[in-house]
Amino acid sequence: MTNLIGVFDLKVDSKGRFILPASLRKQLSDNPEGEFVMKRSIFNQCIELFPFSTWQKEAEQVGKLNRFVKKNNDFIRMFMSGSRQLNIDEAGRLLIPRDLMLFSNIEKDIVLASAIDRIEIWSKDAYEAFVATGSDTFPSLAEDVMGLPSINAEKP
Repeated sequence: MTNLIGVFDLKVDSKGRFILPASLRKQLSDNPEGEFVMKRSIFNQCIELFPFSTWQKEAEQVGKLNRFVKKNNDFIRMFMSGSRQLNIDEAGRLLIPRDLMLFSNIEKDIVLASAIDRIEIWSKDAYEAFVATGSDTFPSLAEDVMGLPSINAEKP
């Protein structure tokens, strides 16, 4: 699994394309064909960009849901909504489809933010607002998520 690192400020051209930064492409060396899946984020008004191998693992997990349970079927439909398979072009660019640009309010300035095994694509204004708002509550969130002792930890 690739652990991606970095936050990148970029511009989108008039067709919705952006150049994937060289340092990020280097981190994606295990994705030599430049194949990706782009989709709406579940929790935020941003786009998620998955290296294809990471997407396959994610889709495999979702594919295990029983489609004869309505809420599972509804979840799958929403999860897959807006998803696209795409490739880096010869100039090192990726195209953000128009519907995903509208969903994420992307116009010109974007931020690519690594999120361990995927990249989030945000409008610059939305990303800065999210980070500014979250900075007040992040210490408490970090303690809640990471600070509690694991129930599997060895006891002294």
